[in-house]
Amino acid sequence: MLKLLSSSSSSCLQSRIHSLAPTGPRTGSGNSTATFLRVLSSLTALSRRGSNRSSRVFFCSDAKDGSEPASDAEVKEAESGNESKPSSAIVSTNPRPEDYLTVLALPLPHRPLFPGFYMPIYVKDPKLLAALQENRKRQAPYAGAFLLKDEPGTDPSLVSGSESEKNIYAMKGKELFNRLHEVGTLAQISSIQGDQVILIGHRRLRITEMVSEEPLTVKVDHLKDKPYNKDDDVIKATSFEVISTLRDVLKTSSLWRDHVQTYTQHIGDFNFPRLADFGAAISGANKLQCQQVLEELDVYKRLKLTLELVKKEIEITKIQESIAKAIEEKISGEQRRYLLNEQLKAIKKELGLETDDKTALSAKFRERLEPNRDKCPPHVLQVIEEELTKLQLLEASSSEFNVTRNYLDWLTALPWGNYSDENFDVLRAQKILDEDHYGLTDVKERILEFIAVGKLRGTSQGKIICLSGPPGVGKTSIGRSIARALNRKFFRFSVGGLADVAEIKGHRRTYIGAMPGKMVQCLKNVGTANPLVLIDEIDKLGRGHAGDPASALLELLDPEQNANFLDHYIDVPIDLSKVLFVCTANVVEMIPNPLLDRMEVIAIAGYITDEKIHIARDYLEKSTREACGIKPEQVEVTDAALLALIENYCRESGVRNLQKQIEKIYRKIALKLVRQGVCGENAVAETDKAEVKHGDELVQNNDANKNQSVVESAEAESHEQKIESSTETETVEDAKETENIKEGEATQTVEKVLVDESNLADFVGKPVFHAERIFDQTPVGVVMGLAWTAMGGSTLYIETAQIEQGEGKAALVLTGQLGDVMKESAQIAHTVARAILLDKEPDNNFFATSKLHLHVPAGATPKDGPSAGCTMITSMLSLAMKKPVKKDLAMTGEVTLTGRILPIGGVKEKTIAARRSEVKTIIFPSANRRDYDELAPNVKEGLDVHFVDDYSQIFDLAFGDDRTSEQ
Repeated sequence: MLKLLSSSSSSCLQSRIHSLAPTGPRTGSGNSTATFLRVLSSLTALSRRGSNRSSRVFFCSDAKDGSEPASDAEVKEAESGNESKPSSAIVSTNPRPEDYLTVLALPLPHRPLFPGFYMPIYVKDPKLLAALQENRKRQAPYAGAFLLKDEPGTDPSLVSGSESEKNIYAMKGKELFNRLHEVGTLAQISSIQGDQVILIGHRRLRITEMVSEEPLTVKVDHLKDKPYNKDDDVIKATSFEVISTLRDVLKTSSLWRDHVQTYTQHIGDFNFPRLADFGAAISGANKLQCQQVLEELDVYKRLKLTLELVKKEIEITKIQESIAKAIEEKISGEQRRYLLNEQLKAIKKELGLETDDKTALSAKFRERLEPNRDKCPPHVLQVIEEELTKLQLLEASSSEFNVTRNYLDWLTALPWGNYSDENFDVLRAQKILDEDHYGLTDVKERILEFIAVGKLRGTSQGKIICLSGPPGVGKTSIGRSIARALNRKFFRFSVGGLADVAEIKGHRRTYIGAMPGKMVQCLKNVGTANPLVLIDEIDKLGRGHAGDPASALLELLDPEQNANFLDHYIDVPIDLSKVLFVCTANVVEMIPNPLLDRMEVIAIAGYITDEKIHIARDYLEKSTREACGIKPEQVEVTDAALLALIENYCRESGVRNLQKQIEKIYRKIALKLVRQGVCGENAVAETDKAEVKHGDELVQNNDANKNQSVVESAEAESHEQKIESSTETETVEDAKETENIKEGEATQTVEKVLVDESNLADFVGKPVFHAERIFDQTPVGVVMGLAWTAMGGSTLYIETAQIEQGEGKAALVLTGQLGDVMKESAQIAHTVARAILLDKEPDNNFFATSKLHLHVPAGATPKDGPSAGCTMITSMLSLAMKKPVKKDLAMTGEVTLTGRILPIGGVKEKTIAARRSEVKTIIFPSANRRDYDELAPNVKEGLDVHFVDDYSQIFDLAFGDDRTSEQ
């Protein structure tokens, strides 16, 4: 008798075999040949009765298959004969099992129970468990075990999880009855331990109807095998094939051999039905296939089903063997290779042919350090020697070994004391800077000063320079040119949005994946200790949970501290005093003050129109033409077109947008040239075809003429010869004419493309900007002011109008998206204007009786700043005195309540904006005279500029007859 433990349908065969255990004493494995001889003999003599019948009666209750129930005398005889043996798992019962027509229904979730096998199940329903215990006490220890059907819509091949098992245990009554298969097994309750019930299968049952729901009780019919001919050759052949297949499985698994022997010992000899049940029970088939074998009552068909299952089992066994063999070969091969490598290393080490890994690493680090050993600081050499000694003491498999190796890798890779030879030739540096950039005089002058100081001292020190200006003026690109002019290595990194201090100062070495900061990475990449480091977007530093990078940059960019810069990873001082730092920023006010204090700021205001034309002609156009593959003789862009492009499309301070527009022009030119070339090739091809056709017609005419000359007379022949000669002359002339046409077509394909002001819109579209000047002569209450914007400079009009007039109506309304500073400036202007009007025209009470509306177009553009104060006062006074200001006049300046004019910013941009609007007279604060004097002569050309420090001077210039020029 075998004990079959329930398992999921996907559990492996070996686990199922381990769960099969005999109920009585086990013998040795024995000889499988003897076992099968006994099986074969049982199949040829199925009606044999022996002394073992009394022991078989407890395992099967089907009288038709040679195991009919024994009498009471036989039961007693069996009990008396087994007193000295261990008690059997099956208890003798009275009445007989076939007398039970109403039984408790037990659901089996994974596999059906076959007659002659044990199966432990878990009963979670307390009512059902109590009923089973009650039946056992009443000497009726039988129940029906039925396999559960799969849930609708689920794949039976998938393994059910714990959730589905919980659902099974929760089902009761009608729901559980509908989920049970009709055919099951009458099972004897062998033992109950807690909620575990041990069942022993006896015979097949079929459910007929439900009796009660809690616990589920059903009526059953006892099923018997269909009659069959024991001597049928087909049945014998099928059973022999099953046995043969089982023999093949026994060759690969000794466990199967033991189970065959124990089954024959406790059940008895195999007959055909038992053989089919045994093969299906121990196979690895899924539950539906096993249920199909259980439901089959035809012995021949059951044997066929079992044969299919054991055939699949042997295929699985073969696959298992191949997998085991492949893994064994792989493991043995790797072990053999490992052992041989270890032996080879030991042999080489004994012979002195090779050192171990640690010795090789130490040698590599010492070799890397050797060229710079004399220049390396003593404290760094000491740390390196200590780490090398530590490396020799560590095991290669320890984590500390990798940390130390990476640390030594960084320490020995840094260029300790290794400096590049600098260029102290000022003229050469000037030439290089002029080659790459036009303008930027302040930046170039500062670099030349740096070179001159280094030449006089014989050595150069590091500096921290900050280039500030709007986007696209060349702040980043000039850094590479400066490095080339100084003959230094160049390294760039951006700190825009940087929020982690470790990016600057490095991580601690104890962290996983720790790395040094950007400066140490820079020194390793460039290989010199005096590179030019460009720190881009320093005004856009972030701040996060990992610290404040702006504070970490204080040590890096401080000339007094960076001589001993300490990186958290390297943990030894690094000399950065020779490094030239160039930082870039768009808005200096966004840089923290302590950091800004350490840098020398050079403001780049942007390019004026003349500078943009030079840059476009000498740099942008040339590089774009080469990038598009266009030859200089194929295209011509006039100066008027470039000027219109700059004025109407690219008014920004930088030239980045100008470069995009030039690239757009040249892309369209390239497309036009390619299309012309394709058309020219097609025209030449058509000309060649026409020429060939014309030649064929001439040949045909010549042949016809020859035939005609044979028929006609001699005089006619001579006449035809003349005609033929004239025809040949015409053919030569036609060929020459065709060649001239082809040459003309070829010259037309290389036609130059001209881009001028008239067709510029065809390449770049409609103008983006329009003329800022609205009035030729400003009316009463309107004055032109000057403003600074991110696009450079621009002119704007201040308009003042009277809403209503009357006693007590004095008020001021402001529109035009004005900021807080500009609103305050308008209130100051209103107060100052009232005072000035009272002084100039005491009898004029305009401001006391008028509600004014001040507007600054365009209304969609936000505006702020104090520099429009004098313009607002002039606009209000113009309305009060009903007198327009002088023509072509623009002004800018902040005004105090006492009428003083304070300095403003953006003098260069505002001057350029005034020139663009064809303004002839400009009024600036006196404090800005120095800024104006620094402008290029071509910017100041043709302008009448006045510098004032009190509004009374502006009043005289705007409304007086005399023009006081203070230049």
